[in-house]
Amino acid sequence: MSDADEVPETLSTYLRLRGLEPTSRRGAKRRTRRGTGDEDAPFTPGRDPHGVGDVLAHWTKQAGWDPLLARADLVRQWEVVAGEETARHTRPVGLDAGVLTVQCDSTAWAKQLRLMRTHIVTTIAQRFPDAGVQNVRFIGPDVPSWKWGPRAVPGRGPRDTYG
Repeated sequence: MSDADEVPETLSTYLRLRGLEPTSRRGAKRRTRRGTGDEDAPFTPGRDPHGVGDVLAHWTKQAGWDPLLARADLVRQWEVVAGEETARHTRPVGLDAGVLTVQCDSTAWAKQLRLMRTHIVTTIAQRFPDAGVQNVRFIGPDVPSWKWGPRAVPGRGPRDTYG
């Protein structure tokens, strides 16, 4: 057996595999498999391919994009949330600190939608829970302001200009 100890391991393996000479494997290390091998076996749970939608949903959740995508969906589907007629006269313009700001065509639309605020917030919370909308603020149309510009008057400004 002293001859087998002097033969290099690679040569002794070659000879053993050819059936020419049995060798002792005292110095050889055994390789241990990590894990049970169940993850490599076919037809086991978790081996089925996933759909593209499932994979994208997993990635967006890992990246933390769910709230941003929900907000974008809310703006894109505003007509579904608010209704077709209301959507023609309104548009979402901002979302800050859980407050969705919606600009209306007229102050009458803004006032009417303020009365329907609870229903709209509930609909948004049901359809887009990840958007983080807690309240809705309705504003009227953009009107010129007398407080800015080259002719602004410091203080209270003109009060009886229109009659």
